[in-house]
Amino acid sequence: MKITCFLPCRKGSERVKNKNIRPFSSYSNGLIEIKLKQLSEVEEIDKIILSTNDEEIINYAELSGIKNLIIHRREEDLASSQTSTDDLITHARTLINDGHILWTHVTSPFLNSDAYKKIILSYKESLEKGYDSLMTTSLIQSFVWGENGPINYDRSVEKWPRTQTLPPLHEVNSAVFLSSADIYSKNEDRIGNVPKLYPLDKIEGMDIDWPEDFDIAECLLNGKLANI
Repeated sequence: MKITCFLPCRKGSERVKNKNIRPFSSYSNGLIEIKLKQLSEVEEIDKIILSTNDEEIINYAELSGIKNLIIHRREEDLASSQTSTDDLITHARTLINDGHILWTHVTSPFLNSDAYKKIILSYKESLEKGYDSLMTTSLIQSFVWGENGPINYDRSVEKWPRTQTLPPLHEVNSAVFLSSADIYSKNEDRIGNVPKLYPLDKIEGMDIDWPEDFDIAECLLNGKLANI
């Protein structure tokens, strides 16, 4: 099974300035340094395509010495805050012609090489069971409400059931999307019609999206409560 990793990493984060390459704990090149190291240790990944418009990231990646790393200088019109995920899906498909595409992000620093290997193995097994793709999730098993009331339980049956009895919901955490290049072409999507939902624990599934996320993640790593 040929697996190509697609790693989008644009310049100009609006919420956390330079979050992809600013120093993170003891890593002077931050999240991109961590993620490239993790991915390079996954033997099941044949190629890593880093798609970025950030010259600082490109300069670091060129000196990383990772043999299966391909750097793609992304056009600016595909690297703005207005760029849609649908446009990036088309972009990924133009870069990867065959095999399977593992889409991941540097903002999941605690998804380490061992975790990627387990995800790939689960994907291979899920294909044999009738699934056509995989995406990682974070489980929610608590009281979830919308404007019109509770979503995952019935208050006419029990107003406050034990949370352990509530049906778990899956929140897509964007750590990994894994499917074939054919699905990208046919569905114009990074998942198929029958995706395998792969729950991650709270630390593995952590996504750095806000300044406080960055600070919390550093504290977890510095306190040896998380592994990379």
